[in-house]
Amino acid sequence: MLGGLTMRTLPLSQGHDALFRTLPERLALVALCGAYIQGPISKLADFPGAVDEIAYFGLRPSALFAIAVIAFELAASGMVVAGVGRRAAALALAAFTLAATMLALRFWEMEPGTARQMTADAFFEHLGLVGAFVIVAGLDRPARFKREDVP
Repeated sequence: MLGGLTMRTLPLSQGHDALFRTLPERLALVALCGAYIQGPISKLADFPGAVDEIAYFGLRPSALFAIAVIAFELAASGMVVAGVGRRAAALALAAFTLAATMLALRFWEMEPGTARQMTADAFFEHLGLVGAFVIVAGLDRPARFKREDVP
């Protein structure tokens, strides 16, 4: 039972995009993808800074990686929000976020203190994003894979 509803009464079997048709659900998807919408816009506004950020993490050629990241984040977040290839896009954003988190937020290598704590907090917040994208992908499974008999 979920808030008075059984799994059978949730809109999981009402079509590919049924779970995400209401305005609050769509806004939640926009919020989930917010960093992947804002980030590329910021990178485009300061492309040399984006290239420097990519170079800082040792990715070469940095300009090409920056372009790829911008395109990927905009396309995948748009797909999640629009419901076009949502499952694949959500899983791609989960994998991308996990990889970027492991690369950029290595708090365990830092000296104890405020900076380490803030980095650790950001690390675990990003793991939360990974989990949320996996949930979105799971809820967007094709009907033939859904388990409607789950109590």
